[in-house]
This record gives sequence, structure tokens and C-alpha cells, in this order.
Amino acid sequence: MGLSQMIREEQALPGRRETMPVPAHHAVLGKSMLPPFPEACVDLWVGMGCFWGAERKFWQLPGVWVTAVGYAGGFTPNPLYEEVCSGLTGHAEVVRVVFDPAQVSWQQVLKVFWESHDPTQGMRQGNDRGTQYRSAMYVAAEDLHVVQESRQRYQQALDAAGKGVITTEIALQKTFYYAEPYHQQYLHKNPNGYCGLGGTGVLLAFP
Repeated sequence: MGLSQMIREEQALPGRRETMPVPAHHAVLGKSMLPPFPEACVDLWVGMGCFWGAERKFWQLPGVWVTAVGYAGGFTPNPLYEEVCSGLTGHAEVVRVVFDPAQVSWQQVLKVFWESHDPTQGMRQGNDRGTQYRSAMYVAAEDLHVVQESRQRYQQALDAAGKGVITTEIALQKTFYYAEPYHQQYLHKNPNGYCGLGGTGVLLAFP
């Protein structure tokens, strides 16, 4: 089930130089999951627990160019799924969400993120326990203020509902490591597969 506390970099597994093979096309959207992406698009990486259900939430959102699942926020280069699940890579399971803000707004994307999982649970999401299931957003420097403001707004909504304190890790992007091909668009390929997503029931409202 992984670890309940983040490891230090010197404790991380060594990983490997070989990168993960990536399918030629997204199984639902038909586009390449590899950069370069259209210049107008935003590249956002989000952790919401198990990445299978989280990816489906975003590929269903009109205006999203492409999605992919992978690992980020840790130390081990090119990790394997089993290594991430051990907690010894420091990585979170994340979804790469590439969207065109002219077609789908930041507000719409952030509503899906905050409302589709429970960002107050620390190093778990529901019954999925371990640092790899932590709530997280990894963003470009120019987008940091947007997600930080949304966190403050959602915390106000949680406070009003008597809910807990947000534990979401918000940090600058470093490296996105693609997950194994069988994880990509998993719930499209396996419609009855596991999805552990569950929100707080609290909505995020923008003015």
C-alpha cells in the first residue's frame, strides 16, 4: 500500500535511464500524448488518488486536448508502477491534462479537480493509502497563482461546510514520467475497472 510519509531523496530507488514506451495515440481522443503540444495549450499535472478514474474525468471534459497518466513529484527517474506503489520513489500518480483555455476555462478544469476527490486526506485517497495517492498539482511558474487562488477559494467552501483542511501539494513542474501503456486510458479499455474517486460533496464556486 505504500508509505504514509514522504521519503527523502537519498532513500529513493535508483530507477533507470530507459523511458517508458508511449502509445502512438490517445485511445479516446486520438491525439499524440507526447509533446510538443499546441502552443495555446496549458500543461497541468494533477494527483487525485488512483489515476485511472482521474484521467477519465478529464478526457470527458470538452476542450481538453489530450490526457496521459504518469508519475511526478518524486525522485526516481523512469519508475515502474510497482516501484511507485512501494512509496520508495516519492512520486504521486498523476494525470497530465493538456487543455486549451480558449475552449475550456481554468475554472472548469479546477472545478473538476477539487470536486472530484477529497483533497483533505493527506497521504491517501479513500481506501487507497500511501504517498503515491496524495492530492497534488504540478504547474508551470506562470500558472502557480491561479491554482493557489483556487485552493484558497475551495478551502473557504470546505470551512463553510465544516470539512477539513486541504493537504494538496502545489509545486512547480519538474519531470513527468509516463506510466506503462496498459495504464493509459485504462477505464476506456476496461469499462468495469476500479475507480476509487470520491469527492467531498462541496462545490467550488467562482464569482
